[in-house]
Amino acid sequence: MELPALAPLEERLGYAFKDQSILIQAITHRSYLNEHADFPYPHNERLEFLGDAVLELVVTENLFVNYSNPEGELTNWRAALVNAKTLAGIANQLAFEDFLLMSRGEAKDKNSKARMYILANAIEAIIGAIYLDGGWEGAKKFIDTNILSHLPFILEHHLHIDPKSRFQETSQDLLGVTPSYKVLEEVGPDHAKEFTVGVFLEKELVAVGRGTSKQEAQIAAAEEGLKAKGWDVARKEEEKK
Repeated sequence: MELPALAPLEERLGYAFKDQSILIQAITHRSYLNEHADFPYPHNERLEFLGDAVLELVVTENLFVNYSNPEGELTNWRAALVNAKTLAGIANQLAFEDFLLMSRGEAKDKNSKARMYILANAIEAIIGAIYLDGGWEGAKKFIDTNILSHLPFILEHHLHIDPKSRFQETSQDLLGVTPSYKVLEEVGPDHAKEFTVGVFLEKELVAVGRGTSKQEAQIAAAEEGLKAKGWDVARKEEEKK
């Protein structure tokens, strides 16, 4: 089997490994071992476990030292920085997806939610690998550069507030109306249902969202509702006044 050249990946990560076997483990998804029983390295889930803890501690320390906001706000900021959607976006920005070792089936499935989690977990595994290879300072530098640097954007666009809360707060502020959600459609068997949910302002259907649970579909509908109303823009204009 031919492994990808690692130097370009290290350049994107901004870190050169002393022990490249740790990096190989970090980019190895469990599914790859199903097709390569003789592969000499384990998959990345243990490194993901380690990296998750390192990431949370580095982010927590940074927020505690640099911001005097209440605990609740800092908790929301941290959640927005370390959630799967943010980490998968960072993985895409670093463009290291092509380096991940996955089964042929996983490699083809590029646009699913499962791929988002694979990318997010790989970021955590990379952090765990850097921590093992380069210690706290190596991991901290990577997290500062690639993850904490997103905090200003998150705060500017209110991404630390979940979409349902943002939609409700804005609709109440601007219209004095509390949104409601209604399931418009359920399809699929019980173990694989997809829900379509509409978000309403009184009788107005503002937007719809889909998801594998009602809560997920409501969040998607709220996200679409914010776009449909242009309320992120309206909120920022209000804050400038």
